[in-house]
Amino acid sequence: MNTSTTTSGLTFDIRLSSQRKTPQERAALLENPGFGNVFTDHMVTIRYSDEKGWYDARLEPYGPIPLDPATAALHYAQEIFEGLKAYRHPDGTIASFRPEANAERLNRSARRMAMPELPEDLFLGAIETLLAHDGDWVPTKEDNSLYLRPFMFATDVGLGVNHPSTSYLFVLIASPSGSYFSGGIKPVTVWLSEDYTRAAPGGTGEAKFAGNYAASFLAQAQAVEKGCDQVVWLDAVEHRWVEEMGGMNLFFVFGSGEQARILTPALTGTLLPGITRDSLLRLAPELGIPAEEGRISTDEWRAAALSGELTEVFACGTAAVITPVAHVKSADGDFQVGDGKPGPVTLRLREELVGLQYGLRPDSHGWVRRFGAV
Repeated sequence: MNTSTTTSGLTFDIRLSSQRKTPQERAALLENPGFGNVFTDHMVTIRYSDEKGWYDARLEPYGPIPLDPATAALHYAQEIFEGLKAYRHPDGTIASFRPEANAERLNRSARRMAMPELPEDLFLGAIETLLAHDGDWVPTKEDNSLYLRPFMFATDVGLGVNHPSTSYLFVLIASPSGSYFSGGIKPVTVWLSEDYTRAAPGGTGEAKFAGNYAASFLAQAQAVEKGCDQVVWLDAVEHRWVEEMGGMNLFFVFGSGEQARILTPALTGTLLPGITRDSLLRLAPELGIPAEEGRISTDEWRAAALSGELTEVFACGTAAVITPVAHVKSADGDFQVGDGKPGPVTLRLREELVGLQYGLRPDSHGWVRRFGAV
């Protein structure tokens, strides 16, 4: 029987699935879920039109979304998304890390793509509604979590290209997940891409726009052909300034011990403003590690690594958390960072961040939002 609950200014119609996994089936899936391969029983959908605003909020069984062949998003790629996680804390509480920041970034992406903004309380209400019914899917296994994927796309039907869509669908799905990279925090090897660029000034680089990721696949395939795990993007103008690794932000560690400091490429409009990136810029100084935004060229990266001035490099993002970068390959030759192993600054920052996310560290910033216990 359908029921409903009122939250975030809209009434969420609750339509429970008749084919929910049994506890035994769910436990088997949670044993080794991989990343992005297993999905919970339900999803949240909310519709938008210029005439009605946001309406028809519901929890419904996870499943296919019927689309007309002329749906605007299929032709003109007006689609954005976010990524965040729900964690199981030691006391059984389910919590998320800085979901308000994800709501804010979704709306920045929406503005750039001429899409409607979703009110923050409605974004959080969608998460609360889904977790209230699929909370049993939040893993208890160490380093596992429930990955949440909110996304929005244009739903107008027609092939006109003169204006943005007037209707949209917001969807929230959830996927219990293990480590993003196989081998946990094993260091990765990267390829410096000089043939392709991810974003240009004035483009869509700072938005979580689906087309950005489609445009990256060819360069990523080239990286794999070169024996690398990921591609590193350079700036579109000079092809020498380091920007991102795949869809993750990069940090460079100079010095060691009490002299260690970290640098990350500054936001120029072509980089994604990562929430993990912002968190580390704020956490590092509290741990006695000076942090700054700036820029670093590929020549400087190579020279500092070879001289020993650069001791560690790591990438960060919601999915992979913090991943060490040990080896760099390019058309100009290969080089190694440090001793090729995860460095002490990388590991210390990762431990602090993960401790906050999983409720193992005091949250002095108010970043952890609790959604209840199951």
